[in-house]
Amino acid sequence: MRPSLADLFRVFGRIGLLSFGGPAAQIALMHTELVIRHKWLEEKQFLGALSFCMLLPGPEAMQLATYAGWRLRGVPGGLIAGLLFVIPGALVILALALGYAQFGQLPVVQALFTGVKAAVIIIVLQALLSLARRALTRPADWVLALLSFAAMFFLLVPFPLIIITAALWGIWCAVPASDDLPSPAPRQPHLQTLRTVAIWLALWAAPIALAWMSNAAFLTDIALFFSKMAIVTFGGAYAVLAYMTQAVVETHGWLTTAQMIDALGLAETTPGPLILVTQFVGLVAGFQQGGTGLALLAGGITLWVTFTPCFLWIFAGAPYVEALLARPRLKGALAGISAAVTGVILNLSVWFALHVLFDTVSRGPFGPVPALDSLQAVNAALVGLAAVLLLWLRLPMVGGLGLMALAGAGLHVAT
Repeated sequence: MRPSLADLFRVFGRIGLLSFGGPAAQIALMHTELVIRHKWLEEKQFLGALSFCMLLPGPEAMQLATYAGWRLRGVPGGLIAGLLFVIPGALVILALALGYAQFGQLPVVQALFTGVKAAVIIIVLQALLSLARRALTRPADWVLALLSFAAMFFLLVPFPLIIITAALWGIWCAVPASDDLPSPAPRQPHLQTLRTVAIWLALWAAPIALAWMSNAAFLTDIALFFSKMAIVTFGGAYAVLAYMTQAVVETHGWLTTAQMIDALGLAETTPGPLILVTQFVGLVAGFQQGGTGLALLAGGITLWVTFTPCFLWIFAGAPYVEALLARPRLKGALAGISAAVTGVILNLSVWFALHVLFDTVSRGPFGPVPALDSLQAVNAALVGLAAVLLLWLRLPMVGGLGLMALAGAGLHVAT
């Protein structure tokens, strides 16, 4: 039975409000609602859509929701599903970021974030272990992951170059003859696809053009930077975060390293895709540049250029899903990217741990170097507590983050 738009609004509204815990938990929630509970999609359709979304840059869970809505009710359904997946978390991030900009320097707030930062190290480690189990199935995958880690951590190779190289490696390793297999015909004419691409490219470019014509240099830089991020975010937010941090902290100087770590901790506590961390960056950077008004503009532009491309990829590519998934070369590219992303997330995990555990981390000729005498014993104890809560006791992510924040505050009061 084809659902009504009202049914889609109700179900995807529920998904958007309950989508805590990262992509795996969000995809599992969608599977329960769409395949098992309401039986709107078949298992094969759902898994095929997930494979397609993993080929795309951007948050795969949000794009999966958009695809499901499109498949059920066309473009209106896709818009309802995609927007409802993002909007609840975006509103929470808006409130948290503005509160952080106003009160983030208070000692008690910093103590709360010390506990959150310790939890983030373990959360990123969990994501790394989960991805490694799925992506590293052959010795060549392990080699590619380790080379990706070394290239980013020691040699500072840009993230986009690592992803492109891994994709080319995966394509080269695929079986050439299998690409000759017949593939299903697309579900819409190519001319209609070109029109869809033109419309969404224009929508994507609109705020960039407005900021540029208004001579708003900061907003133009924000729009251009996060537009580029939308193109290279293969592997999810964890994979691209180290690259984003380097650019935001060192190239543009919008935020400090500590603020970037706080941003990820806050994004972990909200529903919706973790890539909403970009909205936090835009809001806080805008606030520091020009107060609340500029913060709202920067946060809005960041949201727009981060998520508008997701609708472009889905609405232009969804009619070709069956044809694309019949091409093993694309699967080879995805396998190469997944292996490389594992190494990139390992880089992020080590980078976070160094900056949380040590007060002084300098940049050496081959990556970050901590000053051993600056080890923070309290932070190390909090990381150990986070490991117990999240890895051993397996507490839910939001509950674990809450307890860790209280632990950080408790240690602050005790000392």
